[in-house]
Amino acid sequence: MLSSAVIHRRALHRIPELDNCLPETTAYVRSALEALPCTVSSPIPGSVCAFFDAGRAETAAFRADLDALPVTEATGLPYASSHPGIMHACGHDGHTAMALALAESLAPRLSELPRNVLFLFQPAEETTGGADLLCRTGILEQHAVTRVFGLHLWPGLPAGAVYARPGAMMARSNEVTVTITGKSVHLSRAAEGLDALTAGAEYLRRAYALVDSLPPEEPRVLRFGKMVSGTVRNAVSGRTVLEGSLRTYREETYRFCREGLEALGEAIASETGCGAEVYLNAGYPAVWNHEALYETVCRALGPDAPALLDAPALAAEDFSFYQRRVPGLFFFLGVGDTPELHAPNFCFDDEAVLPKGASFLEKLAFLP
Repeated sequence: MLSSAVIHRRALHRIPELDNCLPETTAYVRSALEALPCTVSSPIPGSVCAFFDAGRAETAAFRADLDALPVTEATGLPYASSHPGIMHACGHDGHTAMALALAESLAPRLSELPRNVLFLFQPAEETTGGADLLCRTGILEQHAVTRVFGLHLWPGLPAGAVYARPGAMMARSNEVTVTITGKSVHLSRAAEGLDALTAGAEYLRRAYALVDSLPPEEPRVLRFGKMVSGTVRNAVSGRTVLEGSLRTYREETYRFCREGLEALGEAIASETGCGAEVYLNAGYPAVWNHEALYETVCRALGPDAPALLDAPALAAEDFSFYQRRVPGLFFFLGVGDTPELHAPNFCFDDEAVLPKGASFLEKLAFLP
């Protein structure tokens, strides 16, 4: 017999939706909650929040993300996506399913809860940061949330095992766009032009050297995955655009990289005569597990405490916005040796993984 979490996951897997346009997904979540003793709201488009009032002064929050990815599924599962070109390739269906299973398990035991419980089913984790928008509504303050928990399926870790670490857990993510503007001329008059391609290549070389100059024990990465320049082979390029991503953990490291990349643009412009614009978006903050709460939770869970993750991940997550408001912990739930997240063939043994994840979340809800 399939567990509640597995049933929910397979139903959700069939109806993936994108960003904050999630009508089928939110309808499913609402239908699962409607028979439970909770107050349901939708503070932002694409969200569902459920408050279980145990009559306590404080509230523990549990976050699950609802959105999927613009990926064409290639798993061959009998419950594969029914929406062409869209797939739950990052495990958000599993996250939501475990949260719903937890809600169902708490419903008959409200009097035993040490805190009220708030479920945050949010949109747009993959795109615009639904967590940030949800936090801005004041819902955490409205319900006196004092701790928040989240959990993410994670390939490469033992199936069903939970991992975490205090402090840095996942990286700060900032998109980097560098636009070099030169002067295009026919290559026979190259000396009269301003070569944006050469300037862009030099910027790329120096940018990597800048970030690589940091101590090896400071995790970070800068890579440009896209470079577009020029129009034809026999003309000096008049414009180069580099698009990349910067991942850091500490604010000091981020500032060093940002200021260095901006200063590098000024230097390239001065040396080549080209214009240089360097833009870093706001991105997602680093997922930083509250050290004191981590110790409290591990001590209270005893042998059921999460295993220690050796090093933080360079991937990013908008769960970090909740952690900027209240103490929070983010966990990885292992799915074993599976395809990578975001891959069209990502799948996992949900019967082996999801009940264990739901059980772990339940232990968190009943912590003193």
